Amino acid sequence: MTALMSARQLTKSFPVRRGLLKRTVGHVHAVDHVDLDLAAGESFALVGESGSGKTTLARCLMRLIEPTSGRVEFRGVSLLELSPEELRRQRRHFQIIFQDPYGSLNPRMRIERILAEPLEVHRIVPRAERRARVVELLDMVGLPAEAARRFPHEFSGGQRQRVGIARALASEPELLIADEPVSALDVSVRAQIINLIAGLQERLGLTLVLIAHDLAVVEQITDRCGVLYLGRLVELGPTPALFATPQHPYTVSLLSAVPVPDPGHTSTRIVLPGEPPSPLDPPGGCPFHPRCPIARERCASDEPTLEEIAPGHQVACHFAGELELGDNAPGRGHAKPRADGTF
Repeated sequence: MTALMSARQLTKSFPVRRGLLKRTVGHVHAVDHVDLDLAAGESFALVGESGSGKTTLARCLMRLIEPTSGRVEFRGVSLLELSPEELRRQRRHFQIIFQDPYGSLNPRMRIERILAEPLEVHRIVPRAERRARVVELLDMVGLPAEAARRFPHEFSGGQRQRVGIARALASEPELLIADEPVSALDVSVRAQIINLIAGLQERLGLTLVLIAHDLAVVEQITDRCGVLYLGRLVELGPTPALFATPQHPYTVSLLSAVPVPDPGHTSTRIVLPGEPPSPLDPPGGCPFHPRCPIARERCASDEPTLEEIAPGHQVACHFAGELELGDNAPGRGHAKPRADGTF
């Protein structure tokens, strides 16, 4: 696979300061030595619990925040070595849709100005053609031309998110990161926004990174999926294979919680004990072992690394595949023991 964007050993730690003198007493390990390749034109999902590091990883990839260590390349160019001016020139090629449509738009700017700003910064179209390009962008996201004269507060949440999508597309990017783009919206408009993003990705040939909690959406619109736990990739593979035969116990537990729209369906959810460990003091060995239903002595001492178990399917687990989803729920359901008695 030829990577459009790649990350190697990408790490982000935030210092924790306490006391009157604000001395550093530790570090929160938000992203921990992540390796990732994104192919041109693919749709990739990042999933995991809140606090697993999904948004931090995305922002490190775009250098919206500075990684602590590691390397990020876009079309072979190391983004972490660029000057601010060089980074600005590169940034037109990768854009982000923020989670909060209410906080991501300047309330004092009309929509026309919001959408024209990236056109001006990146010198994409001449000044005389900017108005026409703004109207074109609004049409792409299903908003009328007259919306250009209005302010963000005059729109609903779903309409504001459409404006956010239009702004991200204004610079004609190759890579689009959607950071939980529907989590702040009403259920009634979520499907519309997801369908819009999926349609634009296919129509424009974009590489899409979708950060999401809704695994049903991930299953429907993405080609590959990465599962994050405590800042680490624990499973990575084609979405159909990962949903049909998840190999990491954490992935199995996530899929077991997905509701099935069938009144006659019965399943047993895998309820993990306790809370995710603190990223300030992560456990030794496998980071998931304190909550893992199949953990053994080795898991507490030896940290697993991503190993390929099938073409394109990698998992970081010493006992991959020993916890399975129930047969009565394709792609999701209840846990059951294997034939050898393990559970």
